Amino acid sequence: MAAVLELVAGSYEQVTFGYRVKTDEKEWTSKADFTHHAHTASISAVAASERFVVTGSKDETIQLYDMKKKIEHGALLHHDGTITCLEFHGTSHLLSGGEDGLICVWSTKKWECLKTINAHKGHVTSLSVHPSGKLVLSVGTDKTLRTWNLTNGRSAFIKNIKQNAHIVRWSPDGDKYVVVVNDTVTVYNLETASVTGTVKNPKRISSIKFLNNSILAVAGDDEIVRLCDVGKEKWVCEFKAHDTRVKAVDSFNMEDYCVLVTASNDGFIKMWKLHLKEELESPTLLGEVNTTARLTCLAVWKPSSVQQITEEPENKATTSEELAQELLKTKRVRIATEEVILEDESKPKKKKK
Repeated sequence: MAAVLELVAGSYEQVTFGYRVKTDEKEWTSKADFTHHAHTASISAVAASERFVVTGSKDETIQLYDMKKKIEHGALLHHDGTITCLEFHGTSHLLSGGEDGLICVWSTKKWECLKTINAHKGHVTSLSVHPSGKLVLSVGTDKTLRTWNLTNGRSAFIKNIKQNAHIVRWSPDGDKYVVVVNDTVTVYNLETASVTGTVKNPKRISSIKFLNNSILAVAGDDEIVRLCDVGKEKWVCEFKAHDTRVKAVDSFNMEDYCVLVTASNDGFIKMWKLHLKEELESPTLLGEVNTTARLTCLAVWKPSSVQQITEEPENKATTSEELAQELLKTKRVRIATEEVILEDESKPKKKKK
């Protein structure tokens, strides 16, 4: 059975492009499905959930696009400055970061801003939500890496990293995270918050994506995509993906292989077939599409079957160490319930007598 799949890319030309991918043939073909020109400046971030595609821009707005109805769904106006990062947690919440130093938590039911976190003294450059939905990491131009407890919106941990990091990402299992400063990937362990390794890319890094819990795809300011084993701290594969520099990478899993998606300044989006095994071989090209635009960011819209939501025990942890211990109790992090991000919001606050 063919997968339902769309490639979504933002551009300098202010337009979001959507391409429906046909996956039931040897060579995958992509057909233009929609264009969304709601921004008045270049697009800086894009994210996709089961129902929506959201884009952030230098025009200070977040635009919503309903993938089910294929129509515009309005705009979110809360940030003052460029929207730098967007990430969904499941289908219930969206997190946004901006040059105003804020992280906003949005409910996707009514698109309300449920919580505003004054995250950084400079810009928020990147954020990443823990698979459990209880923690978010952020980096900013104040040279700090910050951990936020999303059950109360408070800071759980602050680390001075002496340089401005521009990317932070949790691993899929949530037991480690990586921070990118210029051309260097630093790997941290969740439990100890200590550095377990570093890997240096030949060029400044523009985009990264965990393909599984150990293999990280890295794109830099050249046409090469490199795959790194973060546990072994070494490059395990590299291949020429485009004719000009790769701006963004994403991935998704098919039944028995991984698909790496790359987008470039040359206007092309390409899909690569990769078998994640002990000895990694160079991926093979599955299909490509020429958008003729200067692409800036990329997301894959791949609605899944309905996921089972498992009840999580209420989180009582307050310190970063307690939180780390609690998150590591289960080997596979379960999907958090919808309420977990802001469970304290729904409880009426008791007045002090």
